[in-house]
Amino acid sequence: MKLSTRILIMVAALAAPLSTLHAQRTATPADKIRLPEGFKIELLYSVPRDTQGSWVAMCEDDNGRFIVSDQYGGLYRFPVPAAGEVLDPASIEKITFSEDAPPVKKGKGKKDAPAKEAVPMMKDGLLNIGHAQGLCYAFDSLYVVVNSRSSSTGSGVFRLIDTDGDDQFDKLVTIKKLDATGGEHGPHAILPAPDGKHLYVVMGNQTALPADYTHSRVPELWAEDQLLPSLQHFMVGVEAPRGHIAQIDPEGKTWEILATGFRNQYDAAVNREGELFTYDADMEWDLNTPWYRPTRINHVVDGADFGWRTGSGKFMEYCSDTFGTAVDIGPGSPTGVTFGYGAKFPAKYQNAFFVCDWSYGKLYAVHLEEKGSTYSGYFEEFAGAQPLPLTDILINQNDGAMYFTVGGRRVQSGLYRVTYTGSESIEPVPTQPQMSEKREQRRELEAFLQQGAPEATAGDLDRIWSSLASSDRGIRHAARAALEKQPVKNWKGRLASEEDVRISSIAMIALARAGGKSSTAAVLEKATEIDYASLKDRQIRLDVLRGITLALTRGGQPSAKLKEKLIGTLDPVYPAQTPEENRDISAIMAYLKAPSAVEKGMALLAGASGQEEEIGYALNLRYLKSGWTPELRKDYMKWFVRAGGYKGGARLGNYLADIKNHAVASIPKSEMTDELTAIIKTEPAENDPQFTAEPRSFVKMWKMEELTGLLGAGLEGNRDFKNGRQMFGAGTCYVCHRFNNEGGAVGPDLTAAGGKFSPHDLLEAIIDPGKEISDQYGASIFKLKDGSQVSGRIMNMKEDSYWINTDMMAPSTITKVDAGQIESIEASPVSMMPPGLLATMTEDDILDLLAYLISGGNPDHELFVN
Repeated sequence: MKLSTRILIMVAALAAPLSTLHAQRTATPADKIRLPEGFKIELLYSVPRDTQGSWVAMCEDDNGRFIVSDQYGGLYRFPVPAAGEVLDPASIEKITFSEDAPPVKKGKGKKDAPAKEAVPMMKDGLLNIGHAQGLCYAFDSLYVVVNSRSSSTGSGVFRLIDTDGDDQFDKLVTIKKLDATGGEHGPHAILPAPDGKHLYVVMGNQTALPADYTHSRVPELWAEDQLLPSLQHFMVGVEAPRGHIAQIDPEGKTWEILATGFRNQYDAAVNREGELFTYDADMEWDLNTPWYRPTRINHVVDGADFGWRTGSGKFMEYCSDTFGTAVDIGPGSPTGVTFGYGAKFPAKYQNAFFVCDWSYGKLYAVHLEEKGSTYSGYFEEFAGAQPLPLTDILINQNDGAMYFTVGGRRVQSGLYRVTYTGSESIEPVPTQPQMSEKREQRRELEAFLQQGAPEATAGDLDRIWSSLASSDRGIRHAARAALEKQPVKNWKGRLASEEDVRISSIAMIALARAGGKSSTAAVLEKATEIDYASLKDRQIRLDVLRGITLALTRGGQPSAKLKEKLIGTLDPVYPAQTPEENRDISAIMAYLKAPSAVEKGMALLAGASGQEEEIGYALNLRYLKSGWTPELRKDYMKWFVRAGGYKGGARLGNYLADIKNHAVASIPKSEMTDELTAIIKTEPAENDPQFTAEPRSFVKMWKMEELTGLLGAGLEGNRDFKNGRQMFGAGTCYVCHRFNNEGGAVGPDLTAAGGKFSPHDLLEAIIDPGKEISDQYGASIFKLKDGSQVSGRIMNMKEDSYWINTDMMAPSTITKVDAGQIESIEASPVSMMPPGLLATMTEDDILDLLAYLISGGNPDHELFVN
């Protein structure tokens, strides 16, 4: 082959005019990075930004070399440095094309990749393949996932091939062009599937499903499913399905949808059992709203919709038509992930699922545990620093070391190596996968979701139907999805005669989704036959409500007679036992314009324990025009004045303004009095947030020794659950902490705190938050060259700018600092958690709060009066 038609591998130390170069800095020094005892980290290379950019993706080729990608530039490859050595800049090569390289066309042509379309655009005599956020060497090829409209190839999946075995790629094949907006939520990672025959491709929510996808394991019943219009301030008008993971064959002839409903999962990895996991993003603008979801580890089961919808429309964690989280992490920006298999680490870390958080500079080790057919687990910080914008990670199977890159958004990039030098054993852990009974049962049901699966027989339907009653969420999910894949006429008639409420509650969800408007009456009639008050299982109650909700969103308003019957069923149990039920019922009653919707909704608003719960009720009341008394109208408008002081993500104020505007627009002109108008125009006071309708009075600044003696007899089964929940809100705990799927996420999740800490330790952490500060949630002091300093945590970065959150109680409070002006970064000795949070509480209030924390939010816990 002529040199002029070959893809050339060129040394990347390309000269640039000195006037265009950034001031060269190094990546964060290794000695500034926290690691568990016994681990060692080396900074192998600080990437020169002006010639090699900022690295965001990495893989290993068949010769053991690393290939990396600059987010806004090209691909580079280099040999792995030997132990004790750093990366030699001269060994780094860039992958580029010669000027007259012939265009490579794709086969017969499809809608998303026309046969006549060739790889376009030359620049400076070279055609660059780059802007990649996913790299994978498999099937004797380098697969490149490009996420950029401005790249020479455009967004999509591409394959580089060395056709003559001379260690130089000489063919570029377009696997699939993708419809992506070009933002950072586009196509991302690519990785081998466990069957050895396919690849998985990971795409964020700014990537549309290809129009010519060949199959979907997800039932193609996706919809927004909102009883009331959602609030939207980002990706406005974008509808499901978005954010998906696909399986493709090596040539890209097939594109099979495995799961949808992600926000911005950047990477994924497969465990020894062949189960797929990913780390999905939160929407930081939504912090402290009821629809906020922290970054989370998802077990990617076949056929799942993970519930992302734009704005306030996200499906709640408990909805059975989605699949929940395995582990909640907290706020952050997920990037690369890998399992620790092959690492010469202690067994605990060989089995860990390592996930990278770009914005907070954290590498987490997630320890997954089988929970029936799916997984749960816990996490720890494995590595961290400020800044440490992690982008990708892998375990080198040759030397057993961990390698990760930092970079992205043109910030200073680098390559690191982590090894273990401690005294624990690093013997390889057993690698033989074990098939659990529950997992096998789930996979048998998922077989009905696969391409080419035959229609279920009567016996198959019996098995699917009975599996809806399983106590295992994964099995229930697989059974529902399998049922929805079958012709509705084959199973619709089973619902009316079903006596097991566990089955009928999930079947209602399936029929509402698959049967559409023609099945609305059947679902709602079944709901009215269920004795809701007698249901002991909260999840079954929520499933009944979800079935009702979906029947209404898919079928619209029921007949007048059925509507009256449905209101008559719900009214006696509303308010219900839990905030989750009340949130759902308040939406249903508002949609139906039930006579009691205003009065009961306002009572819930007045008695809610925190801003998230309050916002949920206020949201559902906003369109109601009747049922108001003058006093209730004034109380509703006064709530907006108080809510104006609430803190949260960058769009909290916009969301609250939307709710208020809709509520004001719903007031008839005849009821718009001067007094009401004055309340509407009242500006909120610049005070700390107040989560109770009436201001709380100062009691005292409590000291530890004043309360220690109460912890024995005071916590012996006589506490008040409702008041404990109220105190969690009154103490502003929800502002920063997640608890039982509510609250903020800038502080640690406290749901499991009662199982980890004694009542004494919990109380001490509240009274004296600075006594012991976790590295994971501690602040840093940024000392600047002008002598000033900023205290907080890096939340975001771009080029030479660090965005620092300086107030934990107000996540959107940001100070921007030029990295070049920073003299030093040190750990702060002062906790970001303020003291005095118990100052408005009595002894009984404090004991109820402790009982609430210990219970994990379980009202049936032995600490409470039943």
